[in-house]
Amino acid sequence: MRLTFFLVAFLLLSVKTFSQVGFPYCETFADQESLGAETVFGGSAKLVDGVLRLTEAQLEQTGYIYIDIPFSPAYGIKSSFEYFMYGGTGADGLTVFLFDADVQNFKPGGFGGSFGYAQRNSTPGMTGGYLGIGFDSFGNFSNSSESKIGGFPGPSNRLYPNSISLRKNGSGLNGYEFVAGKMTLDPPTGPLGLSLDVDYQFPLSSGGQGSSRVTDPALPGYRKVFFELEPNPNGVGYLLKLEMVVTTIANEPRTITIFPGIPFPYEAPKNLKIGFAASTGGETNIHEIRNLVVEVSNEEGLKNPSGVDFSDFASCEGQENTYYISDEEVILPNENSEIRCLQFYATLEDIEEEVDDICAQGKCREENRVLELPQGTFKAGTSGGDFTFFPNEGFTDQSVTVYYTITDTYGKSSAGNAMTLKIQESPEPINVFEAGNADLIDEVRLCGGESVTFTAQGGEIYERYEWYKDDVLIDGAQSDQLIANSAGEYLVKAYNRKNCPAVSNSIFVSFPEFPDFDFISPVVGCVPGQSVDVTASIANYDPFIYDYELTGLGQNYRDDEMKEVLFSGEYELKVKHADLDCFSSPGQVRVVILEEDLVADFEFEIQGTGVKGEEDGGFFPDDVFQFTDLSPNGAESWSWDFGDGSVSTEKNPTHTYGKKGDFDVILTITNMWGCEATVIKRVSILRSYRLMFPTGFTPLSEKNQFFLPKSKGLVSGELLIFNTWGDLIFRTDDLKTEGWDGKLKGELLNAGFYFFRYNGVAIDGEKVTRDGKFKLIR
Repeated sequence: MRLTFFLVAFLLLSVKTFSQVGFPYCETFADQESLGAETVFGGSAKLVDGVLRLTEAQLEQTGYIYIDIPFSPAYGIKSSFEYFMYGGTGADGLTVFLFDADVQNFKPGGFGGSFGYAQRNSTPGMTGGYLGIGFDSFGNFSNSSESKIGGFPGPSNRLYPNSISLRKNGSGLNGYEFVAGKMTLDPPTGPLGLSLDVDYQFPLSSGGQGSSRVTDPALPGYRKVFFELEPNPNGVGYLLKLEMVVTTIANEPRTITIFPGIPFPYEAPKNLKIGFAASTGGETNIHEIRNLVVEVSNEEGLKNPSGVDFSDFASCEGQENTYYISDEEVILPNENSEIRCLQFYATLEDIEEEVDDICAQGKCREENRVLELPQGTFKAGTSGGDFTFFPNEGFTDQSVTVYYTITDTYGKSSAGNAMTLKIQESPEPINVFEAGNADLIDEVRLCGGESVTFTAQGGEIYERYEWYKDDVLIDGAQSDQLIANSAGEYLVKAYNRKNCPAVSNSIFVSFPEFPDFDFISPVVGCVPGQSVDVTASIANYDPFIYDYELTGLGQNYRDDEMKEVLFSGEYELKVKHADLDCFSSPGQVRVVILEEDLVADFEFEIQGTGVKGEEDGGFFPDDVFQFTDLSPNGAESWSWDFGDGSVSTEKNPTHTYGKKGDFDVILTITNMWGCEATVIKRVSILRSYRLMFPTGFTPLSEKNQFFLPKSKGLVSGELLIFNTWGDLIFRTDDLKTEGWDGKLKGELLNAGFYFFRYNGVAIDGEKVTRDGKFKLIR
């Protein structure tokens, strides 16, 4: 026999490990601290008061857990657990299930009457489901409703409350067929054999609303389940036996056989996992589990593994040495078994004290996985046959002997064997340096196609060297130098004359990708003759980490020199890591600097009148202003702000203010490069109306026949005409009237002076009053 020896730094295997694999498995669900890390919760499942609670007594609850520990069914399975079903109106129930340990992405099946195991309408059944045992207080798990396959005889939606039923394996929406069932209380009239004898009948739940958990086997309501899958000696699959400890009368717990050993003729996967699920619907119950034990059914068919004595193997003082006992180096007589764990003892007598504690063996007791001795410390690995030994200083050329046991995946353990290791002198430390660099470094960064030479240097003469890249031995690399030309983590082991290795520091060789750098092109300067800052167009510009180079037009700019580029034209922009010499492929950058200033200008007038200011008669609130762009060069977009909160993007917009005031009109133009120019001009509306009266009129001539004021900006007006005696001779409030024609009751009045009064309201609400005299001329 041979013990395989590795230095710990090189046994870095990425494997999935379990703190336990196989039998026996014991879980009390007492509290979070003692709960195995392999317990996976789903839905409403949680730990409460020392039990696993799958559902509350609430509507539409779904909860499940499974134990993420594979175990082989080759020698059969037996399991026991207590359940508590109480506190609600009587639904739905719970399942204990077994499923294929190799399935990926486990998902429960449909809930409701499928209890998280079988399919339910369009919801697939449990992934990898092998066996589902339903404890059905409501009665749906045992029928063929909701697309389940098979059930008790009768209509598909007939309920079979207080029934325990078995469903087989399935996949997706297929399978999970009903195999057998037994009603535990008040069966309907039907075929014989569907229910327990009257003397043994009992309800599955321990009580309804207001009831509490019953944990004492002497009290009515206590329930404990024992089920066993015994390999069928006459065919495929198993003989399934299910018994329950039930207390219906105080101090009289009974063991009742539900299934005495019925065939379950379905081939099992290589490994299985176990779990529980429960659900409520329109009716409710609390569903709980505790004290789960999973063991081998055919204990008599199992044999203890046998270890071997190891002696005269080397360990190196002052460093952790890793070893591995493979399955081939020991005897594992049980089918599909592997080494679950190693346990260490100072004497053989210590081993004998452990043999009767099944659940402790199943957990591979932590106190036996580390053994501290004066000579050093032994530690078992996370799984299988790996372990480490760290010799203390001062024991060079001495030996240490310990005793170990092997526990396999069925919980069977070897009798104990001796292991003797010789402690040898460790070499002086060794370091790896980059050639030409006396400093210790942890990384070398290279450009593509480059290489680096490493040199190993230590404090003594070494017999041989081994170079490693990413913990893999490099073939043929046996000198104190190595040329590295590929990415990875490099180190060297140097062996002294006692064949003990010194392990160097590691240096990581990398070939960094060129940084992703985004930039804006073109880079525009809007002021003629002024330089532009190209760095402002580079996203995340950082001249401390990266170097940048801009070339073109015979110019070359590096890093912050690019802040002052003076000439328009086409350039190439490159980037590299500051500590490397290799640049990226160039990107094209265009620089545009305007040759002349961008100027904004405009004019305005009353639309269609030529009125441009007070000299032309002024502006009024209801005037429609026409704004005209007069910008001389390059405008491609316009932004107008009329000074009253209104805006426009038209080139030549119109606008009406509707009120008096001074308004600063801002025009901002933008050219094709995004440069902007702005101009501000003021529009002053000083009056809200105009009202002018003539000094006379000639009713008999073709022109000037009517007396009427000229007005603008009025919303109402009343014109009154009086004679010299003060008599009212004409009145109108029609703003569209032609005016007074000089007549009274159809007769033209005499020439002479007459008097007017005018009452009006301007568009901004100002009241207008005028009076005066005028002359009628004949």
